[in-house]
Amino acid sequence: MSVASSPPVSTQLNPDLSNWDPEHEETWDSRLAWRTLWITTYVLTLSFAAWYLVSAIAPRLNDIGYSLAPAQLYWLVALPGLAGGLLRLVFMFLPPIMGTRALVAMSSAMLVLPMLGWTIAARDTSTPYWVLLSLAFAAGIGGGTFSGFMASTSYFFPKRLAGTALGLQAGLGNFGIGLIQLLLPWVVGFGLLGTAALTPQSSARGDLVWLHNGGLVLIPWALLGTVLAMIYLRRVPVKANFREQMDIFRIKHTWIMTAIYLMSFGAYSGLAAQMGLIILNVYGDFPDAPNPLAFAFIGPVVGALVRAASGPGCDRWGGAIFTFIGGVGMVTGTVFTAFFLNPTRVEEFWGFLTGMIVIFFFSGMANAGTFKQMPMIFPKRQAGGAIAWTSAIAAFGPFIVGISLTAISPTAFFIGCAVFCVFCTALAWHYYARPGAPFPG
Repeated sequence: MSVASSPPVSTQLNPDLSNWDPEHEETWDSRLAWRTLWITTYVLTLSFAAWYLVSAIAPRLNDIGYSLAPAQLYWLVALPGLAGGLLRLVFMFLPPIMGTRALVAMSSAMLVLPMLGWTIAARDTSTPYWVLLSLAFAAGIGGGTFSGFMASTSYFFPKRLAGTALGLQAGLGNFGIGLIQLLLPWVVGFGLLGTAALTPQSSARGDLVWLHNGGLVLIPWALLGTVLAMIYLRRVPVKANFREQMDIFRIKHTWIMTAIYLMSFGAYSGLAAQMGLIILNVYGDFPDAPNPLAFAFIGPVVGALVRAASGPGCDRWGGAIFTFIGGVGMVTGTVFTAFFLNPTRVEEFWGFLTGMIVIFFFSGMANAGTFKQMPMIFPKRQAGGAIAWTSAIAAFGPFIVGISLTAISPTAFFIGCAVFCVFCTALAWHYYARPGAPFPG
């Protein structure tokens, strides 16, 4: 009796992408993959800028006529983190349901809401606090997109390039944090995009500022992102309904990687959001106090660049070792910084800034490592879900950090952060980085 032969394997990618499989060159379109990466990364950078728009504007609100208490400012800056985390829990399910093209186009268009809202609020100091809180929550849209975009990108690239692709997207996307914090102090100094006729605000020093430019400058670029997505992106055939995506929660490594990514990106995102207010509240009473807006962008930019640069290294040596080294560095940085949170002279600020840069540097390494690990630990569809879930939980970082700083002193917070980093670094070593670990990739 003859044995039926297996059907031949397709040797060419179908025009409708119905046989898309990045693990085989003949069923993968590298040009489409890289084009998708660059467009989604562009929109992700804008998303992070919108997410952190409140952290850049908040330190200037009282300067232009608002009368907000320190706790109110902490809450204002923390709320985008809460919203970002909650919205990531929604966005994580969207890639296999909506597809990349519709998801990215919709997300870019939605960013206009917080951008336009803060443009208006910055021009009217009579805006009620509850409206400011609502606009802060709306900024969380920018944080929510991350889990959808990263999961989507994981469908486009083979495992051998996952570290590079996800490292570039996340790292350059994270650069949006530093971008808005660096851009805002500059663009508030003049009329922009034909808006010089709009009434500027008077600062406490009597200077004229156009604080509304912080949101306004981003709007045209968000609209451009929508157009690019509609024209150039496509959907690959990875589909799953809500129920099918829930199986990741039965896997032990989902929870381990969630804790580790909460350490790395949770700290990165939380400290990036609150660094300006920490500087203001810890060092702001000294004569010649440092300007928070002049330094708040440095750490996020360093972390973003390290994350992007670490991707190829993760592909070569494995993500686990980068995660572990990043965790060790974060422990060192948090302990060091804790010694400069009760200053007796303004010169101690430089020790504080050094410690913060160390934290951001090594968080960038750990962030890159974790996103190389997950495509290696999980199958393709589950990897997308795991990436989305862990990033959703870590997005609560700005909220956790902000609320913690309203309840305990900065010193107590950094000590607690160091303890958590030790715990997560031990998990990374035991399960992934030690010799003989089951998932060393």
